[in-house]
Amino acid sequence: MNADGDTEAAVEDSMSLMGHFKELRSRLIKIFLAVLLGFVICWFLHSYIIDFLFAPLLAAMRSLGRPEVVIATGVPETFLTYMQVALMSGIFISSPLIFYQIWAFIAPGLYENEKNHIFPVALASALFFILGGAFCYFIVLANALPFLMGFGEEYIHNTPRLSEYYEFVLHLLLAFGLIFELPLFVFFLSRLGLVSAAMLRKFRRYFIVLAFIVAAILTPPDIPSQLCMVAPMLVLYELSIFIAKFCERKKEAEA
Repeated sequence: MNADGDTEAAVEDSMSLMGHFKELRSRLIKIFLAVLLGFVICWFLHSYIIDFLFAPLLAAMRSLGRPEVVIATGVPETFLTYMQVALMSGIFISSPLIFYQIWAFIAPGLYENEKNHIFPVALASALFFILGGAFCYFIVLANALPFLMGFGEEYIHNTPRLSEYYEFVLHLLLAFGLIFELPLFVFFLSRLGLVSAAMLRKFRRYFIVLAFIVAAILTPPDIPSQLCMVAPMLVLYELSIFIAKFCERKKEAEA
């Protein structure tokens, strides 16, 4: 009897596991199609996107009285960079659907009443991600590029390469986009009972040190740029503590 029960449980677990794999495959296909559509759209708009991405660099050159020139040293460099720009821009514009698919996949781990909030949470995830990128573009790059371009001797001509500048900007945009996801990440962990407001308060001093280390790694080596990353990280961390406390009170009210 016990053997039959164990066999049935094993079969149910196997079917459940297969169901999860099928759902994961379905959602990955939807994400792929969304990114592909975003890529096609952004490919036709790549000239405008390139102008937008390179505007802070050209403004920094203009302010320093430098020639507004970016070089490409390889034969396929321009084409490949434009392809990467279209791909990453496609990911950005399809981020609401991407985050929706991610949240919908992990929805079974949430409470029943929280599953109805998947769409707003997905939109909030995309919004925070885009806000992080916007903060990087309008605040960090505007302060970091004039410093970096103006650093050096008079006989040193700093002429950026097309692909190197794009990788530099992409690195920062993604970093800030992910950092701005911290409150939602804490919200999810709080609802699962993995973190609490008390734990976050206790970890605060270590997070401050960690924030400065991360900023030193991810941002250009100047204090204004590093502070531009540290400041939002600390604000978002305090917001995360408030969110964790809110989740705890909500759990107590529901109990």
